[in-house]
Amino acid sequence: MPRTFADPKLVLATHNPGKVVEIDALLKPFGIEVVSAGELGLPEPEETENSFEGNARLKAQAAASESGLPALADDSGLAVAALDGAPGIYSARWAGPNKDFTLAMDRVRSELGDNPAREAMFVCALTLAWPDGHDETFLGTISGALKFPPSGDRGFGYDPIFVPTGFNQTFGEMDPDKKHAMSHRAHAFEQLVAACFAKE
Repeated sequence: MPRTFADPKLVLATHNPGKVVEIDALLKPFGIEVVSAGELGLPEPEETENSFEGNARLKAQAAASESGLPALADDSGLAVAALDGAPGIYSARWAGPNKDFTLAMDRVRSELGDNPAREAMFVCALTLAWPDGHDETFLGTISGALKFPPSGDRGFGYDPIFVPTGFNQTFGEMDPDKKHAMSHRAHAFEQLVAACFAKE
């Protein structure tokens, strides 16, 4: 039985400003005070797991333990079918130490070479962890195709090269509210809310 979240404050276990904005928008209707791990000066744990779920759990548990507050962590990335799911859990690392996703998107294009296949998906694992070690984890995905060159300056990460199935705009071109309503993160968040947030 999933644990119900009943606390007034939550730590977002991320130092990524884009994720903070997106997750804060999803949490806003619940009236929860949100503070990021970056704002609290919490260290970023090394992501040593081999799955999105494992890394999300690791980050959430570390932030909950360090802060003494419940923590929500996201581990997400781009999985390209023609690259056997890469960059996958290494999506952020492809951007290098300066988190330059222009470099990361260039690398995706380079790795594809002459391969015409463009199928890809975004994957998001969300873990809600409590300081006592309990956690709940949920996985969301959205399928689409890659588009080069990158288009749009909205969103973050690989958004400018990802066109969700059934649309003709990249996430980088799309109105943020439209993206937030359909994204991999939104799908994982819907499951989290259904399981852990008390119904009014």
